[in-house]
Amino acid sequence: MSRRTVLITGASSGIGRALALEYAAREHCLLLVGRDEARLADIAGLCRARGATVVAGRIDVRDRQALAGWIAARDGETPIDLAIACAGIVSGTSALRPLDPGEAMRAVLAVDLMGAVNTIEPALEAMRPRRRGHVALVGSLAGLRGFPSSPAYSMAKAAVHAYAEGIRPALRREGIAVSLVAPGFVTTPLNRDLVAPQPLKISAARAAGIIRRGLDRGKPVIAFPFILYAGMRLLTLMPARFGDWLLDRPGVDVPLTHEKEVGGP
Repeated sequence: MSRRTVLITGASSGIGRALALEYAAREHCLLLVGRDEARLADIAGLCRARGATVVAGRIDVRDRQALAGWIAARDGETPIDLAIACAGIVSGTSALRPLDPGEAMRAVLAVDLMGAVNTIEPALEAMRPRRRGHVALVGSLAGLRGFPSSPAYSMAKAAVHAYAEGIRPALRREGIAVSLVAPGFVTTPLNRDLVAPQPLKISAARAAGIIRRGLDRGKPVIAFPFILYAGMRLLTLMPARFGDWLLDRPGVDVPLTHEKEVGGP
């Protein structure tokens, strides 16, 4: 197997961390980005122990210039084959606070949406002259329908979905693949404090395996679990009043009121 260079943001936690471990092998060079220095050093060490070459960058994906400069420098050393925008945070509310606080909402949009754009743009700038490469954006099934308990998160992920779908056709003509990843409930720090039902929840390691298999096949959309994905798609076709009623039932609320760094949805 030829050497493969993989860029992963949000690599210090959650799905991003699991993806780093999934790709950690002797023939791979991993470019790992995260904000938490200790956790980033930990995952880098684990990946090196599996034989991978690792370059870690402690960078906030909101810092467009710093991230772009770092990606360009790393690509100059070893051309990036696959870039995965996986960094994210979440902010939600309880039933007594029906909307995300303004600053928390803006933080979610800055990381989950613009952080993804800040990752993909410099990666594409490097890939397009070569007319090859693959970029993946991690969205969420929450991006298919706004959730009353986390409107900012739903909004950001819906925008990520639209961005991936919008750039995919033209980039395909240039030899670059674009994949949208839309997971359901995964065991990560993001949903550790959820008190809402989490149907068909899976481990981060299993999610990473599903994502990698989908990326290896070049799938444009990697959504799982399929039953939950199909249910969410069906919900979007139903009358809005029914969806509002269904999602606003007792026990569905997610009382998160703080920002958390996670490596995924």
